[in-house]
Amino acid sequence: MADAERTPVDFWFDPRCPWAWITSRWILEVEKLRPIEVRWHVMSLSVLNEGRDLPEQYKAFMEQAWGPVRVCIAAQEKYGPEVLGKLYTELGTRIHNDRQPQSRELIEDALEAAGLDRALADAADTDERDTALRASHNDGIERVGYDVGTPVISVEGASFFGPVVSPIPRGEAAAKLWDGVRLVAETDGFFELKRSRTRDPIFD
Repeated sequence: MADAERTPVDFWFDPRCPWAWITSRWILEVEKLRPIEVRWHVMSLSVLNEGRDLPEQYKAFMEQAWGPVRVCIAAQEKYGPEVLGKLYTELGTRIHNDRQPQSRELIEDALEAAGLDRALADAADTDERDTALRASHNDGIERVGYDVGTPVISVEGASFFGPVVSPIPRGEAAAKLWDGVRLVAETDGFFELKRSRTRDPIFD
């Protein structure tokens, strides 16, 4: 199907978030079965949680989470937003599926696999692009409010957090979930549908 016939779906992600990773793989399944085109954007759990009273373990996670999003913004600035999907896939596969510890080598390898300059890994350790990072983050989070996280999805004026799901819906199950999510998201006055999580993220 020609891109002009596809509905744009804007997706904000943080590469370190396991739940966003599952949702991102789901939306790529949907893209095969429904006339949508995913457009990727960066948001940051580190920005979202600034100034909050967090457990020490989560604070350490937030410190590490700055690096990948900064590198994504640097790649976007050098090559354009169209490279974000491939870079996110390479980062996420290493972080979540392969369970590699975050390191400069991981980021460099992901950049190279995405066809991008390995030197962009330098961006992980500097705040010089944080203004652009915050702008991208705010563009997504302001559509849904500050009491949620990543991912944020926006389609034809309807924006929402999630869906949070595990494992990754595949095939027609992915398409059916998309149809249902769109239905409730576009219902005037609908805000929340939630239950407690009973399983960890499953990436297969």
